[in-house]
Amino acid sequence: MDGAVYALIVNACAALLFAVAFAVIRFSYHSQRAVEWFCASYTLVMLAPLSELGVRFSAWSPLFVATSYASLLLSTLATSLGLAAMSGRALPWRAAAAILVGGAVLRAVIWGGHRNALPYEMAYQAPFAAASALSALVAIRTVRERGGRLWTAVAILFAVSTVYFLAKPVFASTFGSGASAREYASSKYALFSQATGGLLLITVGLLILLIAVEQAMGRTILESETDPLTGVANRRGFERAAARMIAHAGRTREPLALAMFDLDHFKRVNDTYGHAAGDAVIRAFADLLLKMAPRSATVARLGGEEFVLLLDRTTLKGAWHVATAIRKALPGIAHLPNITASGGIAQLKPGDTLATLLERADQRAYEAKFSGRDRIVPNPPGVVSAPVRAVPAEGAPKDEPKDAETR
Repeated sequence: MDGAVYALIVNACAALLFAVAFAVIRFSYHSQRAVEWFCASYTLVMLAPLSELGVRFSAWSPLFVATSYASLLLSTLATSLGLAAMSGRALPWRAAAAILVGGAVLRAVIWGGHRNALPYEMAYQAPFAAASALSALVAIRTVRERGGRLWTAVAILFAVSTVYFLAKPVFASTFGSGASAREYASSKYALFSQATGGLLLITVGLLILLIAVEQAMGRTILESETDPLTGVANRRGFERAAARMIAHAGRTREPLALAMFDLDHFKRVNDTYGHAAGDAVIRAFADLLLKMAPRSATVARLGGEEFVLLLDRTTLKGAWHVATAIRKALPGIAHLPNITASGGIAQLKPGDTLATLLERADQRAYEAKFSGRDRIVPNPPGVVSAPVRAVPAEGAPKDEPKDAETR
């Protein structure tokens, strides 16, 4: 068996494996719709080597010459569209359509032309170089916007692929690609073309697979750390973000404060207006937190009507002002009257862990509940607020505050 024929068979098998792999990812992770393009791309590129075998071993050479060219060009264009979809960019339909039409016109012009001549080979390879350059451009723009080693590798690889397609006419005219399409598979150029092309095909496929898996895993982690009702972090997501923020505060010695909120008499909302109205209040309060909190803050719903706000570079006094502004903006959300919240604040101290910080803020929130609700506890030094009004308690507070937070 000629080496080029063997390479054609290997490339077809490799393309089939990648097409199946992308199909598995698509069905396993429904959010990864972009991989449909790569499944299509590798299905199409599998037809190119099979068509070359058809050219050599069948009586329908002209048909397989056309399908080889068309499948390879469509495959490279599907890859560029898939990269754009995967990066979240607008699909370059116009550029892809221009390359496709230009490729069809060029192929028609050189049909029956003199093989191994440099002009012929350049016209043949130009559309593939343009499609590869389009993929490189999409990857480069993605790197500029978001960075990433894998995207950088993709950009470099498609730049190399563009150079490869531009260099192929020189090799074809120098070493000969066969006097006819049927003799292509027996030429030295075919072995070079299929071996190099196969290497690029496998490398591109592996990189895109890694990006697809990385995105799928990232989406899965995000979903597992996000509260489905409000879209803010859940307890798991909060703990992961808080651990990072506390570690940063420890390294930089910057202040860090936490505010814990609990919606007052929330059971009455559900009992009076129904659970749909209760869900609306929960969502509205989460939106209010996101709107009024600094961008660097972490907002989370710990469960039920309990929310936390972790504020970096913030003292206890600063946390009180943020929490109080949120409390004052709260009544009337979700078109329901008399919605209030009680809150407790705490500032990170040396030796604190997330558990101790949460416990201290929770203690303060509990005190706010039993001292009249609709307030933030404690009042930091230098902050003047309305006197606390005692109300009949539903139970005793967990504990009396043992010490005052300091700025």
